[in-house]
Amino acid sequence: MECFALHSKYYVNNRHFGAEIIKVEPPNTGDPLRVWRELDVDGTSPWFRSLARNKKSVSIDCVRKKAVRTLVRRLADRSDVVIENFKPGTLEKWGLGPNVLRETNPGLIVTRVSGYGQTGPWCLRPGYASVCEGESGFRFINGFPDEKTGELSGPPVRPNISLGDSVAGLTAAFGTVLALLARRLTVDVSIMERFDRKGVVRCPSGSSVTGIVPTGAYPCAPAPDTPSDAPPDYVIIGANADSMYERLMLAMNRTDLTGTGYANNQRRVERRDEIEGAIVAWTSARSRDEVLRTLDQIGVPAGRVASVRDIVCNEQVRERGAVEEVWVPATAERGGGWSVKMTSVAPRLEGINARTRWSGPDLGVDNEEILIGRLGLTIEELDLLIENGTVGSYSRGH
Repeated sequence: MECFALHSKYYVNNRHFGAEIIKVEPPNTGDPLRVWRELDVDGTSPWFRSLARNKKSVSIDCVRKKAVRTLVRRLADRSDVVIENFKPGTLEKWGLGPNVLRETNPGLIVTRVSGYGQTGPWCLRPGYASVCEGESGFRFINGFPDEKTGELSGPPVRPNISLGDSVAGLTAAFGTVLALLARRLTVDVSIMERFDRKGVVRCPSGSSVTGIVPTGAYPCAPAPDTPSDAPPDYVIIGANADSMYERLMLAMNRTDLTGTGYANNQRRVERRDEIEGAIVAWTSARSRDEVLRTLDQIGVPAGRVASVRDIVCNEQVRERGAVEEVWVPATAERGGGWSVKMTSVAPRLEGINARTRWSGPDLGVDNEEILIGRLGLTIEELDLLIENGTVGSYSRGH
């Protein structure tokens, strides 16, 4: 069972491998991600349809309706795991903290995701991924360095994804699986926490990465048919291994940058500017496709800076079935159904047909199945809860 103030992307991807996930949402509005970004014809975000696929939705007002919290507790009694991402102390305030839930379900695992963790002087601070990325140091290193100081120059660059949520969600999913295996009872995940190393302050590095040479994004000459106002092409080259570096320099006809002084990464880091300058000069004189063909022939990893449109059309993606179309069924309210493109299930396990069984559910669509079928409420009792606003409405007979 998952109870979220705001959905996170990877908390429970075991739903693809047979786990039943019951998502508890507030009535009427549901998870805020239902209406974030572009909306479909029914007013629901395709993003939500992808993130919440294979989950079941129950709409219960845990915030304002104290009596209905008994329903949540009864759901927890029938669950192996409860996952929540409220500010620390919220479940305890509602009388739904781990110690209370374990009175009737001693083996219950509770995975708790918050900005700064369940302990420490910052634990009660509100924390979204954007802020926690800054406090973790990620935003400091994700930008371009000042030429004089080496530290961040200008505003930090943010990847156009919520990386903090994604990493925290993966950590939570991994921690939950470990807890299931070891039967440990609480998983505490902080979005902010990262690594520290030897007291050294890692600084921004632009499109490369500190301490590894050569790797980065390199400009290419425009192709003959490129419009004059088109943005420049770049290739990503990762010739990190010593043998790959040697092959790259031979292909560039720069054997002067090989030998003892360039034989390993530590020595190449000392000559970074010289090496990077040579690669830029070589790629700048060739089109992107020419660079990619040359490096593919000699076994040096290289690739485009691809857009989503490029990815969907990619022959490798198509052959692997890495993008799938999932049907959103018709209802009386919104009419005919339609399909939504989303990434396919990952990882792939041999002999396991993990698949998307349905797209992110309509709000409260599983109220009857869960509250009547599992918890034993009568239709009359459920209708009364709907009438007083405790539970959201639902379509009987779904």
